[in-house]
This record gives sequence, structure tokens and C-alpha cells, in this order.
Amino acid sequence: MPGVESDLHSIGELARASGLTVSALRFYDSAGVLAPALVDPVTGYRWYTDEQIAPARLVAGLRRVGMPVPEIAAAVRAEPATVHRLLDTHLRRLSDGLADARREITRLRALVDPVPPATTTLLLSPAELAAAVDAVRFAVGADPELPMLSGVLLDVEPDGVRLVATDRHRLALARAGASVDGPPLRVLVGVDLVDRLRTLLDAADAGPVRLTVAGADLRVTVAGRTLAGTALPHDFPDYRRLLREAVGERPSAYRIPVDVAALRAALTDPAAPTVAREYGGEPLAVTVLGLDDRGGLRLLPAADIRAADLSAAGLSPDPLAGPDPAGELRVGVNSGYLLDALDAAGASQLVLELDGPIAPLAVRRPDDADTFSVLMPIRL
Repeated sequence: MPGVESDLHSIGELARASGLTVSALRFYDSAGVLAPALVDPVTGYRWYTDEQIAPARLVAGLRRVGMPVPEIAAAVRAEPATVHRLLDTHLRRLSDGLADARREITRLRALVDPVPPATTTLLLSPAELAAAVDAVRFAVGADPELPMLSGVLLDVEPDGVRLVATDRHRLALARAGASVDGPPLRVLVGVDLVDRLRTLLDAADAGPVRLTVAGADLRVTVAGRTLAGTALPHDFPDYRRLLREAVGERPSAYRIPVDVAALRAALTDPAAPTVAREYGGEPLAVTVLGLDDRGGLRLLPAADIRAADLSAAGLSPDPLAGPDPAGELRVGVNSGYLLDALDAAGASQLVLELDGPIAPLAVRRPDDADTFSVLMPIRL
């Protein structure tokens, strides 16, 4: 190839110019991120142009900060504004990861070198705490093989406490403001103690609730009565990570306002449409959510699901089934779980956030960003 190679750079030259190793350049070629301008058909040598030096340097930098390969591939081909958005997203991911690592290291230090437990005392409104308990209680796990899910996590912050519960199929969060005296902490409260506390909170003349946490010892005073108990000795899952994985950072594709009474009536109607599926080896009647012709929520009948399945398979649906209103959106849910989430939200109007058939469904109160639940969908 006389006269051609002189205008190109060998893979070694590009490696020196970009900061990538030769093996890394070969990897990014095979991954479709940065292909050479020319490959010698006889020797297999890779050759690159001057214009590929800057993209190679970009790849090297993105690699150093740990950006995933698919995002590196997108950045190499994107306009500057898109690259900036990718960098912002990755920086948030790194910040979240660093926060997670710091929390874990703090926990590990306490295991290696235990210190006398500090005492933290909270004063809370009984009504606000009761509402928070009601918002998460339904999601507490009952599987004896997963004892870390058998309670409600109290994540104490400087100005309040976040309550979290999950059984793997659903995740519920709520928050109650509080006057906090002592360091922030996390404590997993067994469901029996939570239920006993909730009963006391119904006292009409109750003053502020005093909750004291000293290590694993819990003491709650409300309406002149005191409950004492011990925190569960289990590590609750990192709910912040679970939340990021379930909901993500971008807005949901669909935010659908719903009237709770109307949706509840539709779900509990004996004639409510469902489709038969199998879950965990057992038959399950699945409720399928979709859109009506005005963009509102409706329960899809089996005929619409069958038409959508046939269409996705490249087959012609039954012409008697009519048009497929499920083509835009169809999400399978356990109707019992959805009813629990509707009741727990404690509001007459809610917003359902959906992204598609395999993305979790969020149930939110329009007036409270801190209280919501997330349900895992059922594959159709």
C-alpha cells in the first residue's frame, strides 16, 4: 500500500497518541466503539487517520472514569450536548456509588472496632408517623428465609425519619418530619413492634411520640404508654440502590392520574379482565394496564393482549378483535399488590408512573414526593 500508510497511523502510534494500550484499541475495535480506518487484508494491521486521534483520546478518558462501554460508544458518535449529558449522568452514578461505599465502610469500621452506641431521640407527630407506617406496612416481607425483609427500616436523618419496607416484589417509602437529638442512624424494626406502635398512635389525645434508639435498644413513648424492644440484627438491603435500579433517573414515559375509588372498583369487579400466566410454578390471574383512547388508564381484556402478542410475532391478529389499544403500553401487575398500594397511599387521587411491560410501576401521591411505592411488573 505505498503512499497510503504514510497518511495513516499504526495502532502503536495511535496508542501512544491517545493513552490507550494496543490491546485496548483492539478491544474497542471488536466492540464497535472505535474501528480503524483501514485493515490490511494480508497482514491484518490496523491503520487510523488523524481525525481518529481525538475520539481515541475521548475513549481513553471515559475509560479512566469507568464509563460503561455502551455509553462510551454513544459518546464517540454523539454531538457535544449529548456527550455532556452522558458525562453528567455518569458523574451522578459515581457520586451515588461513592455515597454507598462510604456507608458500607462506616458499617465495616463498626464491625472491626465497635464503639459504645450513641443515643438518638426523635420527637414525632403521631398522625404523621401513623400515616408513614400505613404507607409502607403492606410491603413488609413475610418469607422466613429472608429475615432482613421482615421489618420496617427507620433511616433517621437530621430533620426526620424515612420508613422503608420491601418484600422484593414491591418497595414502599414514606417520610415523617421529626425533631432529632443525636446522630443519624438506621435501625430495622420488627413488624410485631411496628404493629404494636401503630395501635398506640390511634390515641386521640396523644402528644408527641418520643422514639429513643440506643444501639439495638428501642423505646417508644406515646399517649403515656411505653413500648420497648430490640432492633432486628439483620442488614436491610440498600434501598437507595434498589430505588435507582427500579425507577432510574429519567422521568417516566407515562404519568397517568387515576381516581382511586374508580380504579379500586374496576380491579375488584368480579368481571374484571385478566390474563392467565404462571408465576413461581403457580397459575396467576394477571391484570394488564393500558391506555384508553384519551390517554387514561384502563384494564385491558385478553383479546387486546392476544392481538398485541400476535402482532409482535409478525402474525395477523383476529380481525374481530378490533384495533389494538395495547400497542402503546401494556403492563402486567398482581392486582392484589396494586390494591394494597392504592390503599396504603391514603389519597383519593394518585399518579401511576409506567415505562413499559418490564419496567417497575410507581404509585405516587401528587402532593407528597416522599411517599410512594414501586411494584415489579409481571412479564406477559
